Amino acid sequence: MPMPSKIEVKRVSEQPDLDRAFAVRREVFVIEQGCPPELEWEFDDESTHFLATVNGEAAGACRWRKTDKGFKLERFAVLAKFRGFGVGQALVKKLLDDLPTDATYVYLHAQVQAVALYKKFDFEQIGPEFEEAGIRHYKMVKK
Repeated sequence: MPMPSKIEVKRVSEQPDLDRAFAVRREVFVIEQGCPPELEWEFDDESTHFLATVNGEAAGACRWRKTDKGFKLERFAVLAKFRGFGVGQALVKKLLDDLPTDATYVYLHAQVQAVALYKKFDFEQIGPEFEEAGIRHYKMVKK
């Protein structure tokens, strides 16, 4: 695939856009990675969702939500054909820019292969590797 000419990330709340974001997550997490569907959709109603498009085509998705610990960034998903073009970085940047000003503790559970991406945005690994939904993760906290 040639380098995408236009990567856009926007906060979404209308059902057609949410459906596109959820379709990306279903493809990546449920179909590709074998995550249980019931785990994939938990907390959707209390989260702020984002959709990444490449030249108008749905390419990635993610969300953030406020927890009792702070602000958790979650469900970063990029469709296989769009990986390696900066879609993941665009998602992380948009989420960080979108967080409320009182978001002092920002954390995420990074799949092992994505740790390097989050390190680019000043996240650091905290604690040992753990398994979530059958996938190896590290907790990471924004410095």
